[in-house]
Amino acid sequence: MRLTSVLLLGGSLAIVGDAGALAANAKQTGSAAGRELKKSPYSRMKLSEKARQVYLGQWGVDHLKVSYTNSGNLVRFSYRVVEPKLAKALGDHALTPQMYAPRSHAMLQVPNMEKIGMLRQSGGVEPDKDYWMVFSNKGNLVRPGERVNVIIGKFHADGLLVE
Repeated sequence: MRLTSVLLLGGSLAIVGDAGALAANAKQTGSAAGRELKKSPYSRMKLSEKARQVYLGQWGVDHLKVSYTNSGNLVRFSYRVVEPKLAKALGDHALTPQMYAPRSHAMLQVPNMEKIGMLRQSGGVEPDKDYWMVFSNKGNLVRPGERVNVIIGKFHADGLLVE
């Protein structure tokens, strides 16, 4: 025997044939609606002019950005080199880059693939070029809307928003 469901929609009665299909449909729409409601509690904020000048003057980099990948297993940190001599420390492969997430107290590392090597750009730094590195986010410890700190040797970029 097939179960039917009765719904009251705007004062009129509607009979739906399969209750299981109705429940599955409600579960799908509920999860999609749930994703739409989950937004970052932080408002998007650009770096202040003072912070921008510090990164530019001390480290020779600009346009610092942290992006969340679609799969969520990786978090990408990118920056633009303005002064190659100052930015040399960010491209130094002897230093181990780390990303610290204060909310979860997670310390993310750049993965080292067997045949590829570390997932970061290699070679010398050139002016007016964008560079990136990818951090492993296994377990989705870092999520969009959170603030993270990127640490590469003495370089510290604190409070970057994950987009």
